[in-house]
Amino acid sequence: MIPVLDERIAFPAPSSATEDGVVAIGGDVCPERLLLAYQSGIFPWPIRGYPLVWFSPDPRFVLSLPDAHVGRSLRKAVRKRAFEIRADTAFREVVRRCADVPRPNQAGTWITDAIIDGYCALHELGYAHSIEAYQDEALVGGLYGVSLGGSFFGESMFSVQPDASKVCFATLLGNLCAWGFTMVDCQVHTSHLERFGAAQWDRRRFLRALAISTQRPTRVGNWELPLQGGDALSAIDAMR
Repeated sequence: MIPVLDERIAFPAPSSATEDGVVAIGGDVCPERLLLAYQSGIFPWPIRGYPLVWFSPDPRFVLSLPDAHVGRSLRKAVRKRAFEIRADTAFREVVRRCADVPRPNQAGTWITDAIIDGYCALHELGYAHSIEAYQDEALVGGLYGVSLGGSFFGESMFSVQPDASKVCFATLLGNLCAWGFTMVDCQVHTSHLERFGAAQWDRRRFLRALAISTQRPTRVGNWELPLQGGDALSAIDAMR
C-alpha cells in the first residue's frame, strides 16, 4: 500500500518507495511540505487523474558540479552574450511558460495551477529561483528550481529561441560553482542534461550526498548572477 499523506508535514522514508519511485500520494504543495520533500530527496510530480504523487526515483539523475562541462558550440553562444541573463525577475512567468511549452510525447503538463502557486509561494520565501533569458526585453527562455544548502533542484525549462535555456543553465552552473554548490538534482534522465555531465546515481549515493550538501547555509532571497559569459564558463572549468 502506498502511504497517503494528511495535513501533517511528514513523509515516509525514500527507501520505502515503490519500484517506480513512488513514496506517497496526497497532501498539498505548501512551502513547508515542499522544503521537507526536497531536504528528504523527494519531489512532487502530478499525474492527471491521481492524487498528488511524491517521488524518489532510483536511480536519480544528478549533475555533480566538478563533472559539469559545456560543449564547444554552447560555449560560443554563452560568450556571444546574445541574451541578457537575469535571475528572479519573472518567476511566475517562467513557471507558466514552462507549463505551456509543447513537449514531445506529452499530452499535457504536470505543472498544474496548484504547482505554480506552491512554487511561487516558495519563491516568495527565497528558496525557489528562476533564471531568465531576454532579447530586446522579451523573455525568450528560462528555467526554475529550488535551492537548499549546496544543492540546486532543477524543475523545468523552456526556450523559444535557440540555445536560450541552455545559456541560462550554463550561466547558472558557473555561479553555482562560484558559490560553492556541489550538485544539481536533475531528477530523471534527459539527453540534454547528460551533455552537461549529469549521470545516474543510485538512491543511497544521492541521499548521502544530499545530507552533506544540505548542511551548508542556504542562499535565501532573490539571486543575482554576477558571473556572465566567459566568466561563468571559467568558474565551471575551475571546478574540474
